[in-house]
Amino acid sequence: MAHSSEPFQDRSEAGRLLARELKALKREDAVVLGIPRGGIVLAKEISFRLNCVLDVVFSRKMGAPGNPELAIGAIGEEGKACSNKDLVNSLGVDSAYLEREKNTQFSLIKLRALEYRKIIPKISLKGKTAIVVDDGAATGATIESALLTMAQESPQKLIAALPVGPPETIERLSEYADEIICLRAPDFFGAISQFYNEFLQVEDVEVIKILQEEAQRRKSVAIRNNIRNKL
Repeated sequence: MAHSSEPFQDRSEAGRLLARELKALKREDAVVLGIPRGGIVLAKEISFRLNCVLDVVFSRKMGAPGNPELAIGAIGEEGKACSNKDLVNSLGVDSAYLEREKNTQFSLIKLRALEYRKIIPKISLKGKTAIVVDDGAATGATIESALLTMAQESPQKLIAALPVGPPETIERLSEYADEIICLRAPDFFGAISQFYNEFLQVEDVEVIKILQEEAQRRKSVAIRNNIRNKL
């Protein structure tokens, strides 16, 4: 983990660089789980280079009152939420707002999960190495929620893979994963976007295309395995 603030060209480059750090995990029992939507782009690059399964883990940040981009917490696809208590207290956020925001974000997760799971079914993580990927972490709430959700599925090993995050966030996330891979942890951290030359919003159509490619790959693998079993 370097304290460099050198920007990545884009999410694809960040994914390729993470794959290089994860190359020792090039084996069939690893599952790469991208957090929609930006994390899916990185997860695609990693799963391709590690030759392992790509999947999705749903987690959405809960935004602060009047500032939805500031994460005061996050909620995962099983409804498990976490919050930054220090930030919540300093902003004077009450429990009623937290509950409303949690319900709003959970409803959006359920809608997105319904759409994405029509394309690729969920993969069991039991006994596997689970690699949870996002395009960066500021407060770390989103990936923390994802890690808490994935830990409930009994993976053999749980890894968080991030291109960039502040040192204090990366240190805190180590409580929720067996291993943290973070390429850059600059001491001066503003927004995730400042560490990318190109940080365009990832649209649903791009995520759906990636998932459709994964669905086709899974189908091809199943056909090959079926033929092999008949020989």
